Amino acid sequence: MAAAELRPRGRRLAAWFLSVLVPRASQNRPARRLTQLLFGLILYGVSDSLLVLARLGLDPWDVFHQGLSRHTGIPIGTWSILVGVAVLFLWIPLRQRPGIGTLLNAILIGAVMDVILGVFAPPEALWLRVVLLAAGVFLCGVATGAYIGAGLGPGPRDGVMMGLAARGYSLRKARTAIEVTVLVAGWLLGGSVGIGTLVYALGIGPLAHVFIPLFTVRPSTSAEPAASEGNSATAL
Repeated sequence: MAAAELRPRGRRLAAWFLSVLVPRASQNRPARRLTQLLFGLILYGVSDSLLVLARLGLDPWDVFHQGLSRHTGIPIGTWSILVGVAVLFLWIPLRQRPGIGTLLNAILIGAVMDVILGVFAPPEALWLRVVLLAAGVFLCGVATGAYIGAGLGPGPRDGVMMGLAARGYSLRKARTAIEVTVLVAGWLLGGSVGIGTLVYALGIGPLAHVFIPLFTVRPSTSAEPAASEGNSATAL
């Protein structure tokens, strides 16, 4: 088969792949969205690592990941990846559609955690641990706004909550039930629950409320006239 014939097929395959992993509404400004997504996910891994290094308590999912890690010897970041992939299978009965952000979320956050926690040791000074806790919670809020604002797909765990909400369950109740379940399971496995867990629970909501709108990527102004012209042409 000639190379000239392969190129159109390759473009069609790339277009299909893009349509599957990137929602149509998010295909505007793709470079900005992807850059912001990667920034948000890497920062999320950094923020989670700071909470682990602080040793003052983790968010519910990382309590669960840490509990699994302590029983198996597998690093907490690797467990974050494994659990994220496992949670994706729950999307099937909920009929949720993953995006490129979903897949990168499942892999990148845990990978960043493994790198950072493999290099840095937890500090002993209490004041420094408190600083790490505060920085971790704040940066997690920024990271949440950046990766969700990119509009390239929710994380595996958030997708389950959204799928339940789409079937008539209260999003708040679904989120609370899931996070309490993993928190208790992680605590029973030996995960770290403490003041940091409470600070995270009280702080992440207000921070996300500020940073998600701030980082939400909106269509470029140049795309709006083009869309209007397209609609006029269709009407004619």
